[in-house]
Amino acid sequence: MERQDLPNLRALGFSDDEIKELGLWDPATGDPTALAEAYIRRSKKKDTLTALRGHLRDLCRRAREEGKRIRHVWFEQKSASKAHVRREEFDSACEAVLQGLSKTLYVWRTDRLSRRGMGAVDRLIDDFDRKQRARIVSVSEGLDSSQPGMRIVFGILADRAREEAKSITERTQSSSDEFKREGNWHGGVTPFGLYSPKGSKKLKQLASEYPLARRIAEYLLSGKVPQWIAQTLNSESKRTRKGKLWRAQTIIHLAHSPAWAGLVPDRERVFDQHGNPLDKWVKRAEPLLNEKGVPVSCGEGVVTYAEWLKIQRIFAGRTGSERGKGRSKGTGRGVRQHKTVAGWILRCPRCNGPMSNGGTNYRCDTRVTQGKAACEGTVTGRARVDEAVAVLWVNHILALSPESPTIHAIARRWLAYQSPEKEAHKQQVTAQYDAAIERQAKLRKEFFVLGRMDESTFEDLRQQQDELVAELKRELDELSVHSDLTPLMDPFALAAIWESEGIEGRRELFKAACKRLTIALPTKPGDRTPILDRLEAEWHDESVNPAVEAAWDAWEARRTAATA
Repeated sequence: MERQDLPNLRALGFSDDEIKELGLWDPATGDPTALAEAYIRRSKKKDTLTALRGHLRDLCRRAREEGKRIRHVWFEQKSASKAHVRREEFDSACEAVLQGLSKTLYVWRTDRLSRRGMGAVDRLIDDFDRKQRARIVSVSEGLDSSQPGMRIVFGILADRAREEAKSITERTQSSSDEFKREGNWHGGVTPFGLYSPKGSKKLKQLASEYPLARRIAEYLLSGKVPQWIAQTLNSESKRTRKGKLWRAQTIIHLAHSPAWAGLVPDRERVFDQHGNPLDKWVKRAEPLLNEKGVPVSCGEGVVTYAEWLKIQRIFAGRTGSERGKGRSKGTGRGVRQHKTVAGWILRCPRCNGPMSNGGTNYRCDTRVTQGKAACEGTVTGRARVDEAVAVLWVNHILALSPESPTIHAIARRWLAYQSPEKEAHKQQVTAQYDAAIERQAKLRKEFFVLGRMDESTFEDLRQQQDELVAELKRELDELSVHSDLTPLMDPFALAAIWESEGIEGRRELFKAACKRLTIALPTKPGDRTPILDRLEAEWHDESVNPAVEAAWDAWEARRTAATA
């Protein structure tokens, strides 16, 4: 009859003769008081088997000295410090003792037993003693839990092992964070279209995948939905890196990955149900930022950072995650792309409520949602209204002078629409600036009010924060200065932009110029009055406050002089 643990012993590198010499060849049976369990462990695969063989020899030597036979050798490669890691072999060894198969558990050292502190070891010793009058023996430290006063020693050593585990974790984490902050690829599977040459620690474009990856990026930038992209690629027999069909979810994961833009992904720690941190991390769909708030690059990407931001903006608008409406982020059904130019502003002439897209027409929302009792409503053709809106807007713009506040407003809004990455970066810098100001306030409170900080430390930290605040303020000021609007000051140039844009662009242009658009009721059934004559627009420049505009112009002049 062969021992059940014989494969483990051979996996450790023992020859059959050595196993016989250690007394581990024949199955150990008999009185449980004369039997013992042996547990050995290594945290990582790189730990040598030579050391583990030496540990087991020490355990066998102690067993012979005590006149006991080792019933089973339990071996595993698991970390003892991570709360979320289950150690099956260790649990089996303890269960064998608790079931009465043996009365002793040999470990080479207390930290091989557990790194979870005094509480975990004390409970285990208590269970052994209470249920089976069993014991734990730490061979290298010469500890026996059945001896008086040994329990407290086990507890102290277990707590020391836990602190060592924390130090190891902190050192490893600090090293890993610094490695990424220096712009190095952290390893693992690279996004489609990229690879990391061995030893380079950087991302590079993969010639065999990049053309297709770039094509996917261009589809996303043009507003194509992931499902359409996946179907298109599959219809052309294009496959993923593993030779599988494309799925919409695969495209979505790819689009959200910061590494696809050649950036280091950020990550956040996982917490248990009690709020305690676990040694487990998940990647965030955001890039890692340096101390200046700038994304850290780790090489080449399929898309640029600006393109990546634009894709995120397209996704956010499509999924409705920016709208909320009581749903969790990213869990809404989503909203369709806009198909109308005037659907957001057109008003019902009866109730003054909004009119929305009804397919081929605009219809009163109040009538649709609340019925005829709330509003009799009105319906008008969508295509002819949008055509009339284009004529209204162009005619109004061409009638304005280049100095008109409306021209300025349209130009500024258009630049923001065309450069979403600049707006996103400005918001990011603003948040960092506010956080730095808050840290300054806390620092002053710690020193002046609570007195919990010495003057030298305070001065060092204060100087660091002051420099950071000054730098963020300079960057925020630069981002707040408007770009050169001169090319857009010509009304004819804006009219040309209108003609070249689609529905989304025209909506943005119209929002910057018009406050309200109302359609008049027909005078009689079959009224043939041109729709252009029935639309009444209220423009922003019709209610401009001269004092406000004068203050705005003065502010612009000061900013220009300051940056000259």
